Amino acid sequence: ERYRLDNVSIRRGEFSDPRLPDKTPEVRRAMFDDMNRVLAALHNVEPDAVGLSDFGRPGNYFERQVSRWTKQYRASETQHIPAMETLLEWLPANMPADDGNVSLVHGDYRLDNVMFHATEPRIIGVLDWELSTLGHPLADLAYQVMAWQLPNEGGLRGLMGIDRAAIGLPSDEAYIARYCERTGRDGIGHWNFYLVFCFFRLAAILQGVKKRALIGTASSAEAEARGALVEPLAELGVSMIDR
Repeated sequence: ERYRLDNVSIRRGEFSDPRLPDKTPEVRRAMFDDMNRVLAALHNVEPDAVGLSDFGRPGNYFERQVSRWTKQYRASETQHIPAMETLLEWLPANMPADDGNVSLVHGDYRLDNVMFHATEPRIIGVLDWELSTLGHPLADLAYQVMAWQLPNEGGLRGLMGIDRAAIGLPSDEAYIARYCERTGRDGIGHWNFYLVFCFFRLAAILQGVKKRALIGTASSAEAEARGALVEPLAELGVSMIDR
């Protein structure tokens, strides 16, 4: 699948591996910083100013999201997963108070959902807006950082165990700090809640894929592989509770 923009041809998903093995440390560093820049720019947009005040329901974003994905998970549950039960109990009990922060939220912001310029480490497009809405910006940031906690094996594309500094990639802390600078934040409290939520949401989404594969409404090979990730993702989420 190819796209053309400003007479430059780019392949979608070309950079699905966050290690960016074909790039130099300098280019990797610049690409990750531009992902940070674009995410901050998205969250700095005032929805009312661009005619998107009705793009979603403002306020209580995480409360609504936890409720929604709990219902989705229960509707597609195929086996008892202790780690998911832990997350289902922990998230409502540890939800931060709503701070009133509302922004455009992409919902699936990651390396293979952006297009880079063919010759520059600069993003020229953001793709796959199906999950976009008005919501809390930290959901996007945590989702991106969450993905880096995953291993780079077994169908997952993460940075677990990778010496990021050695290959030019930022630490979680450095990436978050740069985002805070760009969005005017002093810092982020309850960070582990946002990470745990993202693991839970992804596990719930993949449980739905698994259920559809079992009843024959999703392509079986890929769907079954994704469904097998539900329990490991939930367990990783639990491991973040005391982080």
